[in-house]
Amino acid sequence: MTVGTSFQYHAGAATRTLSLDRPVDLRFVLGPLVRGAGDPTIRVAEGAAIRASVTPDGPGTIEIRLDGPEVHAWAWGPGAAHILDGVPGLLGVDDDDSGFEPAHHPVVASLARRRGRVTLGRTGAVWEALLPAMLEQRITGTEAWRNYRRLVRAHGMPAPGPLALWLPPTPRTIAALPSFRLTALGIEPRRGTLLRRIAREARRYEALGAPARAAGGGGGGAVALAAALRAQPGIGPWTTAEVTLRALGDPDAVSVGDAHLSNVVAFALTGRPRGTDEEMLGLLAPWAGHRARVIRLLETSGITPPRFGPRVAPRDLVRDLAPPPERGEGRR
Repeated sequence: MTVGTSFQYHAGAATRTLSLDRPVDLRFVLGPLVRGAGDPTIRVAEGAAIRASVTPDGPGTIEIRLDGPEVHAWAWGPGAAHILDGVPGLLGVDDDDSGFEPAHHPVVASLARRRGRVTLGRTGAVWEALLPAMLEQRITGTEAWRNYRRLVRAHGMPAPGPLALWLPPTPRTIAALPSFRLTALGIEPRRGTLLRRIAREARRYEALGAPARAAGGGGGGAVALAAALRAQPGIGPWTTAEVTLRALGDPDAVSVGDAHLSNVVAFALTGRPRGTDEEMLGLLAPWAGHRARVIRLLETSGITPPRFGPRVAPRDLVRDLAPPPERGEGRR
């Protein structure tokens, strides 16, 4: 995947340039924000990225390009100034990794040495992390990402600027959707009820995440936000960690309950092909306060545990609920 050149459009954009004292790997930092290859809200490539977001000031679209030690950013829409202000946080430039000691394990030490610095980005946008995380609960990534694309295309809006991105649906939009609209997109009724209920509380969650939007605020508000989310039926530790990592840059986020993560950690750190959540937490304990950095290193390392048994096939509720074809019209 490539992000096409759009310099011809930059005359009408707000701009910002940052000088870096160390290189940034956009795929490493922004990769967690991408919900599958067809995510209509973001694209990330080597040295370039584009992303759309609904900011407190309104919709905004940003393009980021690396040029040696400099980061060039262009933004469009009412939210342009807000989204440009957030570039250091988005790229993890102001992420504080002091206290992170990779040397507790030789594999982590080796990966960190190659990486140079293990930085975590943050969007500051709680709802935009929460919506896809709720869609991803207890189903395959393929199924969740397909439903997210459908939801964005059906109830989001085209993003400002020339980059052909889409804005994710706002909490107000989701809260007002009747159940059958969500079911038509492949989202089962129980999940749709959760989406609408959480959407009505989204303003409170955004306020709890405000500390992370300050300069150098990575991880700010994570404890309070996690507690508020966990108090909601249907929101557990997995969803909470997925949100605090992406929105707040929480350096200690661990997605307990993930179908694959405990196996990745166990295999990388012990050689065992399978591990439980309890074993994973024990293995990560030496990096308390920075466990998300270790997880990100392992996830991007290429170290993959062996697979056993058949893979879970993704469902498609839209297909499954479709009426049967008329006689003579079936696939041939």
